[in-house]
Amino acid sequence: MPQITRDSLLTLEGYAKVRPEMRAEIMAHKKNRMVELGDHVTLIFEDERTMRYQIQEMLRAERTFEESGIQDELDAYNPLVPDGSNWKVTMMIQYSDPDERKLALAKLKGIEERVWVQVADQAKVFAIADEDMERENEEKTSAVHFLRFELDASSIAAARAGSPIRMGIDHDACRVESMALAENTRAALVFDLS
Repeated sequence: MPQITRDSLLTLEGYAKVRPEMRAEIMAHKKNRMVELGDHVTLIFEDERTMRYQIQEMLRAERTFEESGIQDELDAYNPLVPDGSNWKVTMMIQYSDPDERKLALAKLKGIEERVWVQVADQAKVFAIADEDMERENEEKTSAVHFLRFELDASSIAAARAGSPIRMGIDHDACRVESMALAENTRAALVFDLS
């Protein structure tokens, strides 16, 4: 996947003109890239389009037009674009009740490293989590984590050949058994392996 560059971004004015249609396109695009694991964990498989949108939104929200500020956003979000041998994911742990969320996040410490993906009968690939910064402390885990699934050549070949992709969570406080991805999601993820 190509990296997003300063020259490929819209100006604040240009983005304002296309924002409503771009937002609708991205929401539709994300539907094929979203996986719910159980009742409280949602994964969004990021790509160049989702990260481009995120950068444009951050620049808009912060009214950033200076080169250094734009570069800061590129440096923050480009690492979340897959590079052809991996999937990069934003993982959200969601509980609507704040008290329930606080208790759950305490029990879910380490969950970010127990999320896995498996292509066909290849070995499970566990997530590499939060390479940018530590998101867990002694009391709890964070509600948001950034994951990378680094695939070997056999798994990539199997995915490209149409094999099923399964996911799950192997954590004592949140166990999600092997779940096959829907075809629209599988196809979107295979595209990331090109």
